[in-house]
Amino acid sequence: MAKKVAIKVENVGMKFNLSADKVDNIKEYFIRLIKRNITYKEFWALKDVTFSINKGDRVAILGYNGAGKSTLLKVICGVLKPTEGHVKTNGRIVPLLELGAGFDPQYTGAENIYLYGAVLGYTKEFIDSKYDDIVEFSELGDFIHMPVKNYSSGMRARLGFSIASVVDPEILILDEVLSVGDVMFRKKSLRHINQMMSEGVTVLFVSHSVAQMRKICNKGLFLDCGTVKFFGDLEDAIELYESDEQYLMSRKNRRRARRKQRRLERLQAEKQEGGTNQ
Repeated sequence: MAKKVAIKVENVGMKFNLSADKVDNIKEYFIRLIKRNITYKEFWALKDVTFSINKGDRVAILGYNGAGKSTLLKVICGVLKPTEGHVKTNGRIVPLLELGAGFDPQYTGAENIYLYGAVLGYTKEFIDSKYDDIVEFSELGDFIHMPVKNYSSGMRARLGFSIASVVDPEILILDEVLSVGDVMFRKKSLRHINQMMSEGVTVLFVSHSVAQMRKICNKGLFLDCGTVKFFGDLEDAIELYESDEQYLMSRKNRRRARRKQRRLERLQAEKQEGGTNQ
């Protein structure tokens, strides 16, 4: 029996126009705009991206900074309209992207539950029925009545995750959401995600943590400079990702930085010891 397709991406390209000239202020920008003296460079964040994900698949999206991972997720969610190509989805999508990005800092956490819920398409009646569950899951307690401008980034992430995950999604899209908040809340969030996955939810997961990918995913999609370099078994994708020249160079640079830091610490210790002996 053929599996049902949850997400189908066909020849998708996403182009951005980047200003080729440095414009220091708004006045200069409008003067150049009126004179038609602004030039742009084309930048393709995604180019000819094609793949298909079946219902129940859990796909890790691998790639280096600037590879187009977050752009791809936003195109799939409908936040961005692709310059070319098409995306077809079959099922209710719950995107967990940039948690807390829709909050108004002047409003309290409680007020932002309704605001953020509206952004995600939830009705007031639905939020009313889920309000207590959201507050309980967020573990914010009395802080829920404080303005969000006084929240830490971890507290905003807690509230954002709690609001976005109260529905039962058919397609769950996660962009680095398990890298924020304290250790206990990350474990709690992961258990909640695992529970949703046990019910057959399709998952797209972006993270720089290979360990988290192995806990969640069974397939991998390796993006490089906006194009699909590999799509298939997770371990094959990880092996290709970790053997890639860019990865090896970044790992080499990290080792070099650690050695430099150790040398500096040793020199400082020797200097302090010399001063003490004097």
